[in-house]
Amino acid sequence: MTSSPETAAPPPGSNRLTGMASWTGLQVEHRQIGPGSHRCDRPEMTELAYILSGRSRIRRHADGPLQEGLALPGTSWLTPSGTAEKLLEFDGEVECLILYLPAKLLEDSALRDHDIDPGQAEIAYAGGFADPTLSQIGLALRNLIGRPSQPVDRLFADGLRTALAAHLVGNYRADRWQPAERQPALEPRRLRRVLDYIEARLSEAISLDDLAGEACLSPFHFARLFRQATGLAPHQYLTERRIRGAQQLIVGGGTSLAEVALDSGFGSQASFCRAFRKATGVSPTAYRDLHRRRPVLES
Repeated sequence: MTSSPETAAPPPGSNRLTGMASWTGLQVEHRQIGPGSHRCDRPEMTELAYILSGRSRIRRHADGPLQEGLALPGTSWLTPSGTAEKLLEFDGEVECLILYLPAKLLEDSALRDHDIDPGQAEIAYAGGFADPTLSQIGLALRNLIGRPSQPVDRLFADGLRTALAAHLVGNYRADRWQPAERQPALEPRRLRRVLDYIEARLSEAISLDDLAGEACLSPFHFARLFRQATGLAPHQYLTERRIRGAQQLIVGGGTSLAEVALDSGFGSQASFCRAFRKATGVSPTAYRDLHRRRPVLES
């Protein structure tokens, strides 16, 4: 959504939350994007926006038909390098990772080795889709930039970059990608009701039956449609949202970890610490210490 991740000024209402993380052939930034019309620059790199939290309807247009979709946690938006976007509008606020990859994701020799014509490897302008593989890669990168650096980070990031490039070339080429069939789908009003229910009760016990009841669906049918809409199973989404709320409480300070655990819907501090470390790669104490030293960036 920018022309160059290091040099472009942020669009109005868009704040970078952490510094730019950079490895060979891959740069990642963590952004909060607010509602409104955003500047449309021609990107020099292929960009993949992965939604972490929030909710917004997005309208965007380049060549071809207008794209409209709901940006929810677990959904992705792909913009190939050189895309001349004419319209980019948000009606809500989202937190996302933006991944910047080279214009040519894989070398021609690597493509030919796997019987892919380099001339047919152009990436599609695609958006609003939930892809479990991209969710796994996005969450792994979020955890990587959310903790102190370690000696093996570059090796890990290189592996993620290769996996990401191969997945994009294999599944999102312009000559083969089609928007996913939207029927059957979890209607936006039902999904909104479920997400609002979660937000209002994060500190309480929430069951699959509770969520399915809000959507007026059977638990099995609801779970399938919820994953289709968000890219995450209901329990995964709930845990991710609770961890994100806990992160905000920790950074805000003045609250003990036991209180954070209870306020975030975990039964005990021990279960909270286990879930937090699994989701972020660091303990709640280390996360608090890290963010005491690192201010939020506004550029």
